Amino acid sequence: MGHMTFKGGVFPHKRKRFTRDKMLEEYLPKGDLVYPLLQHIGGLAVPVVEPGECVLEGQLIAKASGDISVPIHASVSGTVKAIEPHMTVSGKEIPSIVIENDGQYEQVPVPEVTPWRELEPGERLRRIRDAGIAGMGGAGFPTHIKLAVRNPKRIRYVIVNGTECEPYMTSDYRRMVEEPDHLVEGLGIVLGFFERAVGILAVEDNKRDAITALQLAVQKEPRMEIRVFETKYPQGAERMLIYSVTGMEIDSTQLPEDAGCVVLNVETVCAIREAFVEGRPLIRRAITVTGKALKNPRNLLVRLGTSFAELPDAAGGFLREPKKFVCGGPMRGTALPDLNVPVMKTSTGLLCMSKDYLFKPSACIRCGACMEVCPIRLLPVRLAELAAQDKEEEFRRLHGMECLGCGSCSYVCPARRALAPSIQEMRKSLLAQGKR
Repeated sequence: MGHMTFKGGVFPHKRKRFTRDKMLEEYLPKGDLVYPLLQHIGGLAVPVVEPGECVLEGQLIAKASGDISVPIHASVSGTVKAIEPHMTVSGKEIPSIVIENDGQYEQVPVPEVTPWRELEPGERLRRIRDAGIAGMGGAGFPTHIKLAVRNPKRIRYVIVNGTECEPYMTSDYRRMVEEPDHLVEGLGIVLGFFERAVGILAVEDNKRDAITALQLAVQKEPRMEIRVFETKYPQGAERMLIYSVTGMEIDSTQLPEDAGCVVLNVETVCAIREAFVEGRPLIRRAITVTGKALKNPRNLLVRLGTSFAELPDAAGGFLREPKKFVCGGPMRGTALPDLNVPVMKTSTGLLCMSKDYLFKPSACIRCGACMEVCPIRLLPVRLAELAAQDKEEEFRRLHGMECLGCGSCSYVCPARRALAPSIQEMRKSLLAQGKR
């Protein structure tokens, strides 16, 4: 079988050489830790600690506020300094718990872990929720909700998204190379919810070392297989991945389970394994700290709540003056006005750019390149025009709500027009009004 893919997409420079061969290293934070009470889709967590209270690493500091919510745990030991609004990667101020790090990393006692096979499905879902696990590669949907599908017997594929198609980012790659057995163990736990499903470890064909490591890890796993995909952006987008695996298309109103799939990120599966095997809640994650502005780009295991401002020094400091900071990669990442924001559950990396790459847009030349690369087969330039003119009905008629926001159209536009941001701004505005 040839390498699987989808129609459209682009081939940006990968820029992964900076950190591809850099092993994951633990980083211990130096300053205060900030824990926003909302780090995922859903409701805010509710603090269960007060200023002045001493906490231990792994201790519950905020409980879930409802079904679509997950708790938050301290990633260090120390003292609760304040509960106050703090700026986050999204550019919004969110109520947050601030902990002064005592540098001791004294852990809360870990209870004896019951093997997952001895637990009922409902108990397993509660353990995932209680560990504070939400999606760690996208919008951050609570994982226990994602796994609680209407009919588990309809799920044919559990897909672990190891494509990591975003330029510069390599932390998922390092997880697959360094800890393939952990990833396979985590996938086995998830497959326990879906008796008829096959586990798919999805990897792009430029990650040879990861493919080899995973092939060895699944040799004795009859329900798991490796699927190798063409290296193309946005191969890792959920809908594109589902199409590449199943040949089925789903739209923005449908869920992966409608195609018989559950899709999880590499980091999420590793967190599930830690919760069940080691009894540890989600308090750290792997991220890539990279870019031409840095002396020694690295892949780090970072405690949640750590300030992004600490991470450049962990990568050797600046080689040249940084012109732009991005949380994540250049295609779908979020530009940061400064680094005084915390690492959260959905933070995949920090990109420190030596150039700003701001271009002056010009008039559309009607070349059609944006339509050729759109993986959803939309009319990006027309949708961007409608968004600028605030023509909601026509925007929806031309399926603007289906836009993935992948940025492929903006990437290929010879007129340097910011098509994807314009479309996404209109889309988010309509969603906020309850319009689809």
